[in-house]
Amino acid sequence: MQEWRDIHFTARDGLRLYARHYPAPGSSRRPVLCLAGLSRNSRDFHRLAMALAAPGSGTGRDVYTLDSRGRGLSERDPDWKSYSVLVELGDALDFMTAKALHGAAVIGTSRGGLLAMMMAVLRPSAVGAAVLNDIGPVIEREGLARIVAYIGRIPVPSDWDEATRIVHEMHRRHFPAVPAEEWAEQARAWFNEDGNGLPAPGYDRNLARSFALSDEPIPELWPQFGALAQVPVLAIRGEHSDILSAKTLEEMRVRHPRLDVFTVRGQGHAPLLRDSPTQSAIQAFLARSDG
Repeated sequence: MQEWRDIHFTARDGLRLYARHYPAPGSSRRPVLCLAGLSRNSRDFHRLAMALAAPGSGTGRDVYTLDSRGRGLSERDPDWKSYSVLVELGDALDFMTAKALHGAAVIGTSRGGLLAMMMAVLRPSAVGAAVLNDIGPVIEREGLARIVAYIGRIPVPSDWDEATRIVHEMHRRHFPAVPAEEWAEQARAWFNEDGNGLPAPGYDRNLARSFALSDEPIPELWPQFGALAQVPVLAIRGEHSDILSAKTLEEMRVRHPRLDVFTVRGQGHAPLLRDSPTQSAIQAFLARSDG
């Protein structure tokens, strides 16, 4: 039995987008919106969403997970220039309006966390709490260069065993704590499935055209992070992250009066949010934010 409801909606420019709703009927707790990383999608959050919705437990909350345009099951955009933070932010805000998500807890992985910070700038009432998964106001150049190197260049595997090998090889150095068998499920999250049950690209390769690393300094986003000062924030960092440094995390703690910090041991960028300690930390944080 499918644990979520499929949602198909139309962006203001006519593109058809996809989301999931993990319902918690009758819950009065703060709803959650999950926003994925640059090339990732709503399937990344399945394990976490199931834990947070906790059907039948009486302690669950509604969880929504969104495929940004060109990712997952959302349509590919014919104009690659629309793969921008501002356009994707508009899509997310429109979705929140359609679902009456006000004061939601926004869980943002990497680029999704950037969207959460921008959301607090443009529509503060939309965000009641935030979980920033391995992202902050300072993005490390080394990690960004690593991402630029593989976006749009990963070969399409011939079967799911090969997909698992590709995903495992790409991440095992930064994720020594993740067992090898976990990567088969991750492969199913990161690749789509075609009509014959075989792996297909999980995102539009044109995404790479919108995402480049220049020789200019990477802009720091302290003002955007500062917009979250009025709400509780949980900052999650992978122990081996090359995107969010321990130094930046400490500065975030100094600048934000209501910042909780959690480090995921044995994982890099970005933590998978599948292990029990991380899920427990998120659940406890959200419970406090309800109050």
